Amino acid sequence: MIEESFISSRRPSPLGGRKPTKDDLAEFATDDPDAIDDVLPGRPGELSMLIVGINPGLWTAAVNAPFARPGNRFWPSLHQAGLTDHLVDASLGLSVDDEAHLLSHGIGITNLVGRATTRADELGKQELKDGAAHLVHRLAEIRPRAVAIAGITSFRTGYSQPKTQLGQQDPSLIDGWPDDIALHVVPQPSGLNAHYQVADLARIWREVWGSIED
Repeated sequence: MIEESFISSRRPSPLGGRKPTKDDLAEFATDDPDAIDDVLPGRPGELSMLIVGINPGLWTAAVNAPFARPGNRFWPSLHQAGLTDHLVDASLGLSVDDEAHLLSHGIGITNLVGRATTRADELGKQELKDGAAHLVHRLAEIRPRAVAIAGITSFRTGYSQPKTQLGQQDPSLIDGWPDDIALHVVPQPSGLNAHYQVADLARIWREVWGSIED
């Protein structure tokens, strides 16, 4: 049940709820460092898990909704893991009700880098390092119980940890990372990542969530 007092601070879809066209998408390939609004609570310490994407895709930026491109496995895997009560459809924008639903479950979403690109591999090494350092700085304000970063290649680059494997990490290896905030690296849920299907990702989300509840 959505709390009547919930008021979203996120902007609605720039396209007003319609599907982006090819021309629309091209307009969002800019240097804007804040191409999409986060899904975050108004006060620190209210999140069980902060999910960190690498950066917004053009479709995501066009509708101002995380993991919005059709075919992305994020929302189906989150639902199959039991972390949402219904399958969120963010392809035309994230509704206020769905935003409130996520936050009421203690789930927030942000990105390592705010600039939108067609693919995450278009980001530069320094861009990832700057985004990684900025995330560490933001943790003092957000104070989640755990962070799950979705994308191992970008994590390795951003945090200078070339040998990192998927799974729970040792926070002491990350300069400035609070020792009371658990750190996980999970697979990129993009449809381009053929190695992890919805069921695989759902299993991983359940493992991460289970470790938080322990």
